Amino acid sequence: MVFADLQDSIVTLSRTNSPETIRRSAGVLGKVAQALDIPFTVSVAPRPGGPGVIAELPETLPFVRSGPSCWEDEAWREAIAAEARKTLTICGVTSEIVVLHTALDALADGYDVLVLVDASGGMSERTENAALRQIEAAGGTVTSVASFVTSMVRDFTTPTGRGVITALHDLMV
Repeated sequence: MVFADLQDSIVTLSRTNSPETIRRSAGVLGKVAQALDIPFTVSVAPRPGGPGVIAELPETLPFVRSGPSCWEDEAWREAIAAEARKTLTICGVTSEIVVLHTALDALADGYDVLVLVDASGGMSERTENAALRQIEAAGGTVTSVASFVTSMVRDFTTPTGRGVITALHDLMV
């Protein structure tokens, strides 16, 4: 799972999802990643004053990259490869830059890619939709946090399932 550019100073720039929606959705994803033991990374753009990662994400040392794609950062890419998983779930701001380029690069390297639209934000509906269409045309899947999570947890009567459904309720606040 990749949280890309979910930084206070960048999330506020989203014009397609409110910063509150992005924060809430990313927070739910973070809780679910921890509950299901899903490896995750936080990749950030360099910013004056430091990364400024949103508080809703689980604490981890972020990877600071220099370009529009997380994939171009060798240390980050090696961390992803070390997990030996072939599915990459991506969310972030902006959809037209970091989400798009990371998704296309990962797809080109043979990964399955899912983009979670409610935990992402774009510069405009028109440009975000164009980016999402590019991702789908390249073989990626565009979906939501709730759909993604419930594809993995099918029984809400187990302790894990109850925790996950409780976390998903936070999406509707």
